[in-house]
Amino acid sequence: MESITGWQLSFICGITLWILISSILNVTQKLRSFIQPWVLHYVISGYPIILKIQVCYKYQHPYLDAFFSGLSCVVSVPFYTAFLPLLFWTGHCKLARQMTLLMAFCDYMGNCVKDVVSAPRPSCPPARRVTATKDEEENAMEYGLPSSHTLNTVCLSGYLLHYILDYSGNNDFFTKLVGFAIVCLVVGLIGLGRIYLGMHSLIDIIGGLIMGLGILAIWLYVSEYIDNFIVSGQNGNLLTAVVSFWTALSFLLFFAYPTPELPTPSFEFHTAFNGVALGIVTGVHQTFDQYHHEDVARIFSPQLTFAAFMCRMLLGIPTILIVKFCSKALAKWILPILANTLGISVTSTSYVAALNGGYTKKSDEIKQQSGSGYIQKLLFFFSKQTSFDVDTGIRLLQYAGLAWSVVDLVPSLFSHLGL
Repeated sequence: MESITGWQLSFICGITLWILISSILNVTQKLRSFIQPWVLHYVISGYPIILKIQVCYKYQHPYLDAFFSGLSCVVSVPFYTAFLPLLFWTGHCKLARQMTLLMAFCDYMGNCVKDVVSAPRPSCPPARRVTATKDEEENAMEYGLPSSHTLNTVCLSGYLLHYILDYSGNNDFFTKLVGFAIVCLVVGLIGLGRIYLGMHSLIDIIGGLIMGLGILAIWLYVSEYIDNFIVSGQNGNLLTAVVSFWTALSFLLFFAYPTPELPTPSFEFHTAFNGVALGIVTGVHQTFDQYHHEDVARIFSPQLTFAAFMCRMLLGIPTILIVKFCSKALAKWILPILANTLGISVTSTSYVAALNGGYTKKSDEIKQQSGSGYIQKLLFFFSKQTSFDVDTGIRLLQYAGLAWSVVDLVPSLFSHLGL
């Protein structure tokens, strides 16, 4: 097995230290008390802009409602969850894994800021809010700053443009200008749409734009280093430094997440993409030499025709949905038993009805007899909670299983079937 290198250990220790310091010093509450009043002022003062945009188009509401709602769905987390597996199966594996990890990074950073600031969305009334889909209804339950749609669009469309120009080797100034103009147009329409739908204030859009540009700049600098790290090492061995590091990172990110003023779905979204990132990294690292190197067949080539790609879709999508269901069922069965064995008190808000009141059976006996209560103390060391929501672990394993099947199980099926 590969050994953990110095930078990996330093990174893990740095996050652990930050968790402890931020918990002891109540960093989240102090930042919120400083930033929230300022943001709230701009949210309230931004109502006239929202009302002006909505009133200007009052006679075209049905058409614009549909247009901006559809546009929001195209850049939403569920869309990317469905789109990214297809991108892997087109043969553009590097682009797919980079965009997946970038999406997870954006989701974590954006949701952290949302829950730290805990700034409300525009009040309705006076603004008019349009939530045409269940996804939009869940988004409306989150805090406002920054706009995740704007942040994600800036990062992912910007990285996609970078990849296309780099992949094609096109250095023509006019081509770059057209590509940049298209990205700006999409970002502008998304920002306008979020205000028009009553989902965000202008300050949220500006915050998402600034954060997105910052994250994109960082990602363009570090993406090659991250990619080289993921695909390097002893492929085929589960217990590699890469997998060990990413597993520890995924665990720590649960604790390195701020507690919002009121509960929101943001942490659930982070957990899902945290699991996706873990599954992608694990699967790609194990099978890079087989299915994800730069010489794999790409769509529209003689080796991968469009008809063959459609067959991949028809086989792959049902397979990953089955794996997602099985991963969830397996996690719902194993995690409560494991928690009880380790003496960890857990509850479940939605997945396991029997745990609504907490899972404490024989917990005290186990702590006294086997000393497993040290696990509970270790978790308490990272968090102020005395019991933990097992749904978080279930969700992590569910989406990790789904992502692993996208890059490992399904490509294996393609290989055996000659697709």
